[in-house]
Amino acid sequence: MSGRPLDVLEASLGERVTVRLKSGDEYVGDLAGYDQHMNLVLEDVAISVAAGIDEEPPTEDTTIIRGDNVVSITP
Repeated sequence: MSGRPLDVLEASLGERVTVRLKSGDEYVGDLAGYDQHMNLVLEDVAISVAAGIDEEPPTEDTTIIRGDNVVSITP
């Protein structure tokens, strides 16, 4: 696998990824799509809120994340 970011995303399509945002929130879901700006489409998403809420994280069907909010994507 190449180290270029878009190549890593291409290889991760359909796989479970963890996305950390500038706010500190983390989204864990199946990578369904992306574009050259690293806007992401995740499915079957669990959200971990940075505020440390002890409740069970909500689950969403499909979530779109704007690329300029992303700090890291872990395949």
